[in-house]
Amino acid sequence: MSIYIFASITPKAEHVADLEAVLRNMVVHSRREPGNLRYDLLRRADGTPGFHVYETYADEAAIQAHRDSPHYVAFRAQIGEWLAEPVDVKVLTGVDIAA
Repeated sequence: MSIYIFASITPKAEHVADLEAVLRNMVVHSRREPGNLRYDLLRRADGTPGFHVYETYADEAAIQAHRDSPHYVAFRAQIGEWLAEPVDVKVLTGVDIAA
């Protein structure tokens, strides 16, 4: 059964562009991971600084492999001072998912 993650990331105003650049890099690398079924980057439509990442993984092992990947470890180390608040990560299971 697939596992879904919805992460909300709110940068300080002066780091919006920096965060977007590293998130775009995360998209490229994360989509190549075995077990990653989807990795989408979204921006808040109202113009407030903030991004959301919608992820789908085949299983818990794929999530752990993502969290252990060099690009994820580097990303988390890099963004700490850029954030206005802690990253909000929700791990979800599907109820009614479109094919």
